[in-house]
Amino acid sequence: MKKLFVFALIIIIAGILNNQYTNACTNFLVTKGASVRGSVMITYSADSHQLYGELYFWPARDWPAGSMLDVYEWDTHRYMGKIRQIPHTYSVVGNMNEHQVAIGETTYGGISGMVDTTAIIDYGSLIYITLQRAKSAREAIKVMSDLVSEYGYASEGESFSISDANEAWIFEIIGKGPGNKGAVWVARHIPDGYICGHANQARIQTFPIATGKKNSVAITSKDLRRLMDPLVECIYAYDVIDLARSKKLFTGKDEEFSFSDTYNPITFSGARFCEVRVWSFFKSVNSDMQKYFSYASGHDLSKRMPLWIKPDRKISNYDMMNFMRDHLEGTPLDMRKDFGAGSFGAPYRWRPLEWKVSDSPDAPEYCNERAVSTQQTGFVFVAESRSWLPDPVGGIFWFGVDDAATTVFNPIYCGITDVPECFRQGNGDMLTYSPTSAFWLFNQVANLCYSRYDLMSADALKVQKKLESEYIAQTATVDDEAGKLMNQDERQARKYLTDYSLKTAANTFDNWKKLSEYLLVKYIDGNIKKEKDGKFERNPWGYPVMPLQPGYSDSWKKTVIQDTGDKLLMPKESGH
Repeated sequence: MKKLFVFALIIIIAGILNNQYTNACTNFLVTKGASVRGSVMITYSADSHQLYGELYFWPARDWPAGSMLDVYEWDTHRYMGKIRQIPHTYSVVGNMNEHQVAIGETTYGGISGMVDTTAIIDYGSLIYITLQRAKSAREAIKVMSDLVSEYGYASEGESFSISDANEAWIFEIIGKGPGNKGAVWVARHIPDGYICGHANQARIQTFPIATGKKNSVAITSKDLRRLMDPLVECIYAYDVIDLARSKKLFTGKDEEFSFSDTYNPITFSGARFCEVRVWSFFKSVNSDMQKYFSYASGHDLSKRMPLWIKPDRKISNYDMMNFMRDHLEGTPLDMRKDFGAGSFGAPYRWRPLEWKVSDSPDAPEYCNERAVSTQQTGFVFVAESRSWLPDPVGGIFWFGVDDAATTVFNPIYCGITDVPECFRQGNGDMLTYSPTSAFWLFNQVANLCYSRYDLMSADALKVQKKLESEYIAQTATVDDEAGKLMNQDERQARKYLTDYSLKTAANTFDNWKKLSEYLLVKYIDGNIKKEKDGKFERNPWGYPVMPLQPGYSDSWKKTVIQDTGDKLLMPKESGH
């Protein structure tokens, strides 16, 4: 009985820990034909109230026969078990490996009872183990399927973005339940010239059923060779429909089967907190997306958005960075425009997302918005893969820490052999401040900006734009020099790329440190220092001039008057 109690307690704790990541993370995918320069790009914001932003790194390595790999759950660092190591693993920096393969994720959870509590591979381990073993996006899908088939899948439902220099795929997976090893999944190739996205809501609905067609294959865990056929654009676990039937989740014809509607049915929360982020991305590049606003806002769930769309224009890497900074600006859900924004237009609301005014069970429930850019981000990236360059040069992992709105995306080439000190693992953690950590520095600036967002964020964005514009402009020169070195000595090319990536990260850190000091001096105590010719203004004797005190907005004042009545009303002056 005691063992059963402990086992049940472990399951409950695991469920609580998993739920801490609900409604977190956002991924956008852009194919070669949809990008300005013909690169494949995916984005990822790793959003969690407990995740520390740092740049993971695994060097390439050969392993002796019989080596085993210890697996630790990414979210909790809980030991999961051992798996067999392969003879050679590829180098990985962040979520991109030396062959330009990149993987991002968002957790959608799905229907209850599908987590295999006896499994070894969680979703985070699945990402980083796969990146060490796959040379292409298709091969990554094979590796992921093999891993969960052999060792079990220990997490809730996930959507993965998987890309290389030529293709982008969306891969959605969910476990089979306690003690039922493996997982069911569907992977779809994004057509060239199109874009896709996911944000904590499963998005693959119906898909081509394998009936001898070359473009769709139902695969067992033992044979994934057909996936490498470039004609194949849809691949799925052979039992993805059978499992749904066995659990009485689906009773229709195979061709009517919808992965999302079966394993993660859409709800108000799924639309308003999750799909709205994909909609905001889509509507930024496609004028036809306004018709899906009722769906994205959670009020009409009958008309779901398409899985992918064709943009009206080509998309650049800088566009992708800015899409990750979206706060639903310019939409009816713009968080800067209601009283919750305060007098300074803050596009943020502290958690929880759902709230009541009363503790009564009958009290109406309200929600805050959940935009792409959010305060609780550990790290964020734009992975850019470019087929016309050698792999170590072609992959740029544009990496930032903390809130995407006030971060800087730093160029980290996928062929590097070391990582910057400010991003290095172990340089501080979520409970340990480090003065040399970029995560803590960017949090200092972001949290300063939250207090007076309309003014302070504008100062931060000036520095942000300057740095990112410089780094993007330098790319062509760096590519060219590294390409020449690749023809002579790959080790020298990797050293050159490493030195450049380290230098730009240090430059970002130094500039952001100066920014943090500038913001503190300029905005201390609610005042705003006056400036002239780029310096804070002093009187002729060197003493600071009286700072500006702009006060609060009229709308804020009116709301305060409405709330307080005559309490703050001053009587009219009267003489003797």
